[in-house]
Amino acid sequence: MNSGENKDANVDQALQLIQQAAGAGADLVALPEEFNFLGSPEDHLANAEAIPGPTINALAETARDRNIHVLAGSILESIPGSDKVYNTSVLLDPNGHAVARYRKIHLFDVVVEDQVHSQESATMDAGDEVVAVESELATLGLSICYDLRFPELYRSLALAGAEVVFSPAAFSLFTGKDHWELLVRTRAVENGYYMVAPAQRGSSPGFQSFGSAMIVDPWGTVITRAPERDTVVVADIDVAEVRRVRASIPSLQHRRPDAYRL
Repeated sequence: MNSGENKDANVDQALQLIQQAAGAGADLVALPEEFNFLGSPEDHLANAEAIPGPTINALAETARDRNIHVLAGSILESIPGSDKVYNTSVLLDPNGHAVARYRKIHLFDVVVEDQVHSQESATMDAGDEVVAVESELATLGLSICYDLRFPELYRSLALAGAEVVFSPAAFSLFTGKDHWELLVRTRAVENGYYMVAPAQRGSSPGFQSFGSAMIVDPWGTVITRAPERDTVVVADIDVAEVRRVRASIPSLQHRRPDAYRL
């Protein structure tokens, strides 16, 4: 997606894309980070919602109608009594029930001279919970965008049993061109699970997203990648492949936490 500041238009497009994916046979549809509003940090609080709220309710209705899982990549979640928000991902089951909620742990406070200037902590609070949930499809792990740079989170998800991990993102163009695919594939390889990475693309107010939404298998192979337009890509995920790869390269069993002393 290439979301902007018009929430109604963004949500309408998200619902259309979910319908398109469901029509193509998807059992689970995942949306990008901040899919319902991607705009100026000064407008974060005004565009935050309670969960459940209008955006999640609209997605839940579609999940029920199409009998699918939907990952609301992330929305800005209001915090009662606070002038900050959470960046929150919500997993909906085919009954429209919110079965998991993940609040972005790592906030993008980064300055790359003349290229990137972000201070998410000015308008956002960080979460502090690693979230993996069992579903009828697989054990699913949740993360958001900048989290990709922190392998501890992804190893924690692997140890919690995750077989498919989501990384909805609005990855910056400047860093994404060199690091996005590298990081997504690395997280898949080092943990032996699928990575599903729906992404924002193109220009939004004050920001340029890299795009290149992709799905990567446990061997690190990109099995599908989105072209640079608003679209849906669909791939088959074979959970048995997770077991095969982990049996072939049992690195999770060879860990030595007694030696690392992290």
